[in-house]
Amino acid sequence: MMMLTSGAQAAFPDGAWELYRQKFVTPEGRVIDDANGGISHSESQGYGLLLACLAGDRSSFARIFGFTRTELLIRDDGLAAWRWDPKASPHVTDINNASDGDLLIAEALGCAGTRWNMPAYTTAARQIARSLAKVALLRRGSETWLMPGAAGFAEKDRPDGPVVNPSYWVFEVFPALVQLTGDQNWMQVHASGLRLLDTLAKAKMLPPEWVSVRGPPKPAEGFPAQFGYNAIRIPLYLMRAGLADKARIEPFRQAWAGGTAVIDVRTGKPVEPLPDPGYRILAAAMACVVDKTAIPADLRTFQPTAYYPSTLHLLSLSMLRERYPQCM
Repeated sequence: MMMLTSGAQAAFPDGAWELYRQKFVTPEGRVIDDANGGISHSESQGYGLLLACLAGDRSSFARIFGFTRTELLIRDDGLAAWRWDPKASPHVTDINNASDGDLLIAEALGCAGTRWNMPAYTTAARQIARSLAKVALLRRGSETWLMPGAAGFAEKDRPDGPVVNPSYWVFEVFPALVQLTGDQNWMQVHASGLRLLDTLAKAKMLPPEWVSVRGPPKPAEGFPAQFGYNAIRIPLYLMRAGLADKARIEPFRQAWAGGTAVIDVRTGKPVEPLPDPGYRILAAAMACVVDKTAIPADLRTFQPTAYYPSTLHLLSLSMLRERYPQCM
């Protein structure tokens, strides 16, 4: 189910959403990825929408969706173009969609439609979910894969295709998409994603960012074989969806026993440390979920740093405050 706050417990610490909004959301509703050349993308807009809904900020939600609808939801299939660059003309520099961005936008619209009794938002969420199912779900054998985008990752596009990105499985949203659309394929995607993670874990391999599923799962050609910036969201998505049993979380905990870092999946060795609080709270949240270890005091508060770790920090805090208040 989608994460919805009841009102009894605020989603974030006092003032946290306001600090995030002031730093990363423009008056026009553009959510800025400040560590990536100041661009925006369907992911940033989706995260901004979801955080605004969780915060109960109806006006900011409307602004962010206004920008998203006007500037990104311009594809013929009703999905979002993934990349918007303020320095380019035209601003959209890649018309391909990114399936995780579309999922986040749909989740946030569903959240807003429910929270504020706005059927138009619910209808928009349903339309995105149906469009995404048409272009991004690929059935191969017993599996239903979530393709990263409408183009570029299938057998016809790559010699090692299909290629998927495990971090694009936003597990909490799939049951909600079934409720919205009646399409049970979303639960088959959900199951295939979990099986992929479990298969990699049995092979003693952390999920790489890009995985060839043409045969047994393996790192895709042409990409770093790393548990990197995208992949670190995987344990968060598992925890937010209530799927964080110890066996599933333990490989991630062990990988970060020496500290949060990008990991080479072939050697298991750290490649680059990730000291930002928005990354460290992921490890702390896993310790909370598995062992009920209290979240360190410095991670329970929020000060924005860069867009991406700040986003993960707020998503972690909302999940902990709702699902695991004993750790806070």
